[in-house]
Amino acid sequence: MIEIKYKDVVLRNALVGEKEQLFDLITRDERWTQFNAPYIVYQTPTRDSFREGLFLEFLTGDKKKIIEYQGRPVGSVSCYWVDENTRWLEVGIALYDSQQWGKGLGQKALIAWVTHLFQTLELARIGMTTWSGNPRMVACAQSVGFQIEGRLRSVRYYQGVYYDSIKLGVLREEWQQLYDTTETV
Repeated sequence: MIEIKYKDVVLRNALVGEKEQLFDLITRDERWTQFNAPYIVYQTPTRDSFREGLFLEFLTGDKKKIIEYQGRPVGSVSCYWVDENTRWLEVGIALYDSQQWGKGLGQKALIAWVTHLFQTLELARIGMTTWSGNPRMVACAQSVGFQIEGRLRSVRYYQGVYYDSIKLGVLREEWQQLYDTTETV
């Protein structure tokens, strides 16, 4: 199991014995769902659907990893291929524990994750898509080096309001100027 460390944040695979703890983390404080694309209908997972879906992804750790802070899970990072043939990869981050918001953990986790992906995958660019209803995510991504590359205006209708879809990205050479990617994090 690969652990990725940056300052006081660790990205890692889930442990088999953490199934209940992670389920509780994700479902106990669902304020995170208000910012994580709420225009896509979210349904609280059942224990079975969590065990057979998201928890298995956390266990394998290929595309999703747990964010650990002070020895306990607080969120997750993820990546997915928009188009693997053209090496178009996007990343995401979720801090499930709202008590941990505003501490810079998202920035640290994003730095660790993007550095790891550039170290292990042959990519020219890593992207992220969010929405204008989540200005903290936009600020977080920009603070670590992502640039706004596009804005699709008024394409996300949610609770009677139109929001923009925001595309951000960072090129490998831009990232290398900001962070040392020659060694593991």
